[in-house]
Amino acid sequence: MTSRTARLAGGVLAVGLIVAACGDDGDDAVADDATEQAAGDTTTTEMSEMGDEATEPDIVDTAVAAGDFTTLVSAVQAAGLEDTLRGEGPFTVFAPTDAAFEALPEGTVETLLEEPEGDLADILTYHVVEGEVMAADVAGLDGQDVPTVNGATFTVNVADDGAVTLTDAAGNEVAVTQTDIDAGNGVIHVVDAVLMPG
Repeated sequence: MTSRTARLAGGVLAVGLIVAACGDDGDDAVADDATEQAAGDTTTTEMSEMGDEATEPDIVDTAVAAGDFTTLVSAVQAAGLEDTLRGEGPFTVFAPTDAAFEALPEGTVETLLEEPEGDLADILTYHVVEGEVMAADVAGLDGQDVPTVNGATFTVNVADDGAVTLTDAAGNEVAVTQTDIDAGNGVIHVVDAVLMPG
């Protein structure tokens, strides 16, 4: 399990803030004001650029904002994978909705949460693919086995009408219902059931 989680851990996003301070000694008010104005403009621009990068929502924040992934986010946090999915990436996450988790047999989620770094972490990492795989790329993978961060694979199936399903290692067919939800460190595709690694 440790090696699987380590594979998921591609890096941690480091965000730096630039802070500049300018002082005014009052001796040369005109010169100091001009210097402060120039320094202030540069600092404001630099901080604005850094702020844009710093505030771009990562996969976890994007899932939280969507509102349909409460169980998934709670499970990710319980399994100790939140920091990884906030990391540099990029990652592609096939995200089951709350309804997908509710469709599992009664008590399944509760049982998984009892040992979150065991089977739960295995299931969650089975929903993650390294790199940013957009919908157009997924559609081009018809019939192919896709390796996940978990180490197991699922099979991509593309119907004549372009609908995409995934067949997991347990033989379940899961529909991709929404695609290309962009995040700062990857992309989310929504699935209507929980993929099982076997």
